[in-house]
Amino acid sequence: MINFNTNNSTLRQLLGNGLTYHVPPFQRDYSWSEDEWDDLWLDLIALFAENGEIAHYLGYLVLQSTDQKHFEIIDGQQRLTTLSIMILAGLDYLEDLVKADLDGEKNRRRKEQLQNSYIGYVDLVSLIPRSKLELNRHNNNFYQTYLVPLQTMPKRGLNSSEKLLRKAFEWFKFCFENRFKTEVKSGENLASFIDTLVDKLFFTVITVTDELNAFKVFETLNARGVRLSATDLLKNYLFSLISTEKSHETELKALEDQWERIVGLLGSESFPEFLRVFWNTSHKLVRKSDLFKTIRSEITTRQEAFKLVRQLDQGADLYGALGDPQDERWEKAEKEALQELQLFSVRQPLAMLMSCYQKFFTSERQTFTKILENIAIISFRYHVICNLPTYEQERLYNQIANQIFEGIYNSYEDILKALKELDPEDQLFKNAFAQKELNTKNNHNKKIVRYILFEIEKQRSGKAFDLESGTYNIEHILPENPSEDWSYISENKQEQLIYRLGNMTPLETTANRKLGNANYTKKKIIYAQSNFQITQTISTHYDTWNEQKIDSRQTQLAKIACGIWRIDLGS
Repeated sequence: MINFNTNNSTLRQLLGNGLTYHVPPFQRDYSWSEDEWDDLWLDLIALFAENGEIAHYLGYLVLQSTDQKHFEIIDGQQRLTTLSIMILAGLDYLEDLVKADLDGEKNRRRKEQLQNSYIGYVDLVSLIPRSKLELNRHNNNFYQTYLVPLQTMPKRGLNSSEKLLRKAFEWFKFCFENRFKTEVKSGENLASFIDTLVDKLFFTVITVTDELNAFKVFETLNARGVRLSATDLLKNYLFSLISTEKSHETELKALEDQWERIVGLLGSESFPEFLRVFWNTSHKLVRKSDLFKTIRSEITTRQEAFKLVRQLDQGADLYGALGDPQDERWEKAEKEALQELQLFSVRQPLAMLMSCYQKFFTSERQTFTKILENIAIISFRYHVICNLPTYEQERLYNQIANQIFEGIYNSYEDILKALKELDPEDQLFKNAFAQKELNTKNNHNKKIVRYILFEIEKQRSGKAFDLESGTYNIEHILPENPSEDWSYISENKQEQLIYRLGNMTPLETTANRKLGNANYTKKKIIYAQSNFQITQTISTHYDTWNEQKIDSRQTQLAKIACGIWRIDLGS
């Protein structure tokens, strides 16, 4: 059972009643820049327009707490930090009004009241800030030392996120100065602006009791930035294991650099999927929703956390390369197979391919290459044509990956024998191919159709046409927009036939445009002149064009396809 509660809270409610918020030490640094500040500011001032909205929704805020008084910010730190900086900029603006003796005493009291309500207070004896918000280990010192007490900020010796914090403060202060000017009523207007704003801004607040529940929330929420926070959650857990009294700052810095390199290589959105694929290369298949729970139960010591981060660093490079057919390590056959997997949108074999790479790439490169080529063939048969369940496919790939990792499968023959379960029977493949329909209005389907027809052409004529060339197009024999010449086929039947594979053929682009929705008699003449053999044979073998001819041609194509996409799995 997921233990969390959800409610809508205004900014006033969030910052009131002695509640405090803490960004975990290894959470991402502050990263918002002028684009995000400008978007937020425009949303805020729109609330004060004549016909403005009564409130502005700021999205999900995911917090972790056991006492409902002190909260760790799991998702939403960029927004809360920015709002805090904006209020601080307003306080500094009030301080300037006090110094200019513009309603000085009242503005001093306004500043004090706003600071206590929304920022926290500064101890009058020690001058140590007691703020409602604490940032991460890279940002908190700057925030507490300069921003909260409104001290003059240095311009040198700052890290990149500290520079952004300073710039955000200066940016919002300029906005206040520009909006409220320097007048007697300026302080009153600013105070009214902030006091109104904290009631108009609201979040959907999800409070969880521990990291497991937070991860479950990330897996079920469909909100911008959630997947990245799931990545941060894992980082926080691993680094909390690593960060002990024995940890040296240099060691932690090197480890953080390593982590940022991993996330930077893959992209933040891709990291959770990489993590699951990586984990499944050497463990029993884990569902996305159980991944964090599984890792947390198995990685419990500082040494294990160090080891996992090192392994992730190595694995990320390979995972990225498997998704990039142009990576310099791949040879021609490997590039082609990876391009095909990319075209088919197939990711289920990745854990197995990572295991195969580790096992064979250096010592038996040819074995790795042949396995990769066969995976592409199986993926085409299983996924593209037969459209069989992907979970079963992933389960078997995971088993093979584990057997390779544990040294049970040591040869090409072992792996091909295991893959036999995933290769659809020839008759099933031929039947599915003979009925296959792909709507080429969808750009991805169009690429798949080109690939299929060009591969069949290569098998029949020996000519390899460039799949990416704009010189060639897909010709629909029964046109996508049939003229009256095609009225002998009912409209209902036309819709069923247009995107059948048997009704499509490759053709030179100029000829394709010239034909348009012409009748079959005219089309036959052009087909006979094509450089594509499979297109020429249409004019030779079919006097007319109707449902029976499409069925006949597609059945023939299915037989050819069965010979092209075939692997030798032995006896």
